[in-house]
Amino acid sequence: MRARALTLSQAVLPGAVPLHQVLLLVGFSWLVAAAARVSIPLPWSEVPVTGQTFAVLLTGAALGSRRGALSLLLYLAQGAAGLPVFAFVARYGGYGGGIARLLGPTGGYLAGFVVAAFVVGWLAERGWDRRLLTAALAMAVGNAIVYLFGLPWLARFVPADRLLISGLIPFIPGDLTKLILAALALPAAWRLVPRK
Repeated sequence: MRARALTLSQAVLPGAVPLHQVLLLVGFSWLVAAAARVSIPLPWSEVPVTGQTFAVLLTGAALGSRRGALSLLLYLAQGAAGLPVFAFVARYGGYGGGIARLLGPTGGYLAGFVVAAFVVGWLAERGWDRRLLTAALAMAVGNAIVYLFGLPWLARFVPADRLLISGLIPFIPGDLTKLILAALALPAAWRLVPRK
């Protein structure tokens, strides 16, 4: 097992004080909320295509396992409180939805965000975010986790014969694109960090 490496945020902000840590958590939760605004509804699915997974994967990689997961828990708490941070879904009146949104068809994906950020962060803490291939693998693992949580939960709301078309197949091209962009961004960001 590889020793724990610095995360990108630790390398950029070494010795950050607690206020900086809180601002990072809040800032990355808002990054996920902003990425939720990139939302394309699919007429045959309760799940829209969004930019969220891109932001979730970057959050985990940049903040590390614990802080990445905390940032996503904060994101979910903001949504549960009724703040308009989730992707647009008409049945919930737009970007809000509160607790009902966490218990609705997309709730499993939202829960998967927390675990995906933790795992991608854990891999980043072992240096997987430094090279393109390992960064892409970390992103693929994180993306798979989102589906491992999202699909079984979605199965409660859609017939079994529509599950894959409602919650997986239409999202693969976009997820591959987001995965590649995140995998390219991480090693590029590390090249900008001054070596000490």
